[in-house]
Amino acid sequence: MDPKTIVVMEGDQTGQELLEEALRVLDPAVSGLPLSFERYDLSLEHRRATNNQVVYDAADAMRRHGFGLKAATVTPEETGDVGSPNALLREAIDGRVIIRTGRRLPGVRPIGGIHAPISIVRMAVDDAYNAKEHREGTGLDEVAWRTEHISRRTCRAVAEFTFLQARRMHAQVYGGPKWTVSPVYEGMLKEELDAAAARHPDIRYRPVLIDAAYAGLITHTGDALVVPSLNRDGDCLSDMVLQLFGSIAGAESLLLSFDEDLRVTTVMAEAPHGTAPTLEGKNVANPLAMILAGAVHARAAGHAGLTRDLRGGTRGRRGGAPHRRPGRALRNRRVHRRGDQAAAHEDGRVELPGGVRGHLRSPGTTGPRRGPVSPRRRPRLGPRR
Repeated sequence: MDPKTIVVMEGDQTGQELLEEALRVLDPAVSGLPLSFERYDLSLEHRRATNNQVVYDAADAMRRHGFGLKAATVTPEETGDVGSPNALLREAIDGRVIIRTGRRLPGVRPIGGIHAPISIVRMAVDDAYNAKEHREGTGLDEVAWRTEHISRRTCRAVAEFTFLQARRMHAQVYGGPKWTVSPVYEGMLKEELDAAAARHPDIRYRPVLIDAAYAGLITHTGDALVVPSLNRDGDCLSDMVLQLFGSIAGAESLLLSFDEDLRVTTVMAEAPHGTAPTLEGKNVANPLAMILAGAVHARAAGHAGLTRDLRGGTRGRRGGAPHRRPGRALRNRRVHRRGDQAAAHEDGRVELPGGVRGHLRSPGTTGPRRGPVSPRRRPRLGPRR
């Protein structure tokens, strides 16, 4: 089998350190997977030296190979500097959607009663980011202006992908923009969500205003959710949701571009956190998010070896083969009904280029952490007789 090429984009500070940890896991000598790596230096120093040409070269390579793995990078604050490489990459590969999925982490207690996965599907372009801004007047009469826009093409991509993702996760589509206050601007996304709901009547759909959605997510204890959002709303929502599951460093972030039929053509995986300069060189930063980002591409190699190691077994789809769990004790234990319902959901995987399904669970677990062991039936720790 020909090796799959992953475009590796190096970064800054702790971001680069965590990238190297992820690459150690993906190394063919360790994983046995047919992978090769094409590396580009996206450190701030090199972006300045090349006037961002290295960013465009990396984007071209991602379009050719379909897969990218990016380390966290520094975005300078000064006007006229090289700016954000993420913004340039999204534009260059025509990225439309960013998805981040919160899921139970082994040994980590979530906030509240959250058990089932929650995916945030947000616009990758338009809205508040890259909006034109200016100020007029002086003193207390000074006024700040910002011109934002969203496109129906992007709204449709977010809406359709949201419902497709909900079907894969056996989840409910929940939330939405503030369409009552902004029926023209934010209402465009609501229109596309309603249209997607009509195309997918088998998917549960509960439109909720964004402010009510925040409150609902904090107190949510039920089934898996997929939450569509505008660009900046999704940026805020995903940080909150990941922290509800224990840590923003516990999930990967995927930037997706599509063809005209909304099939994924390019995936750029990265950690949702920044460069953490205060942790640089201390060997204490959590590499889980970057390892999960790399593991998404491991599935595309066409082998399940590394995937099984990371997930502790392979998981059958609903109606398919039963789950394989690591160890007899886990196989024999009884769990509460709420935990069973949570484990019945897919965990936020997406269709990658070539029809491969990615977006893995946390290492060492086969899904959202199940409920506590029933006191009426303790797990059998010995071998089955």
